[in-house]
Amino acid sequence: MPEGHSVQRTANDFNKRFKGQVIRVDSPQGRFSSEAKLIDGQVFVSAKAIGKQLFLKFDNGLTCRVHLGIYGKWRFVEGLEKELYGQVRARFYTQEFLADLRGPTICEVIDKKAVKAIENRLGPDPTNSDPRGLQKQRFIERVQNSLSPIGILLMNQEVVSGIGNVYRAEVLFRAQISPHALGKSLTLEQITELWVDSVKLMKVGVSTGFMTTREERLRKRTKKADRNYVYKREGQICLRCGGLVAIELMATRKLYWCPGCQF
Repeated sequence: MPEGHSVQRTANDFNKRFKGQVIRVDSPQGRFSSEAKLIDGQVFVSAKAIGKQLFLKFDNGLTCRVHLGIYGKWRFVEGLEKELYGQVRARFYTQEFLADLRGPTICEVIDKKAVKAIENRLGPDPTNSDPRGLQKQRFIERVQNSLSPIGILLMNQEVVSGIGNVYRAEVLFRAQISPHALGKSLTLEQITELWVDSVKLMKVGVSTGFMTTREERLRKRTKKADRNYVYKREGQICLRCGGLVAIELMATRKLYWCPGCQF
């Protein structure tokens, strides 16, 4: 499943290619046809990403909400392409560009009230601007008030939006925090560090398209096996303490961490 930086990149692509233009929307597959008619031929106002959810806003007050889930994918193409590849749930297009959506978990058209309700439910997104520090404070409060392990809290989209398995493992390793530590047991400094580092790493992901978390390799094009400290490195030597990287299941998801230096 794409993590939040990837969805933010899609929002940036939509804003760059379609913002302020009248765009056509249809459903070659047919499953989105009735809702596509509600936004077809409208002016596209803006795209906004919150975690793993994308909100495409139109000037008639309606918004197309997309959650890719495990199988969903976007494909952007210059010009109009008549040939279809796979089952296209929704096609957004002008004479210059088109964006094809395949296999999403959610693709629906909703009104402003529904958008607001979803936004209120979601946790703060590290990739979004936070000049007043309000998102950081929301994250701190939600962690401080929880008796759940921080390894579970970081995957809870109501606590923080957009963090998935890779960033969960890596920010905890970088902060030397055990994934089993309860949210309420962490200090203000530790929680703040998790937020600040998530902002740093996910913004690198937005700009480069890669989830690179090893400090010496940030913003460098590196082969996949060398991008992270612990993610998918189970049984290998920890790059910090020399112990062995472990793998276990936490709430049905694979968890990568180093018991030797995350405490």
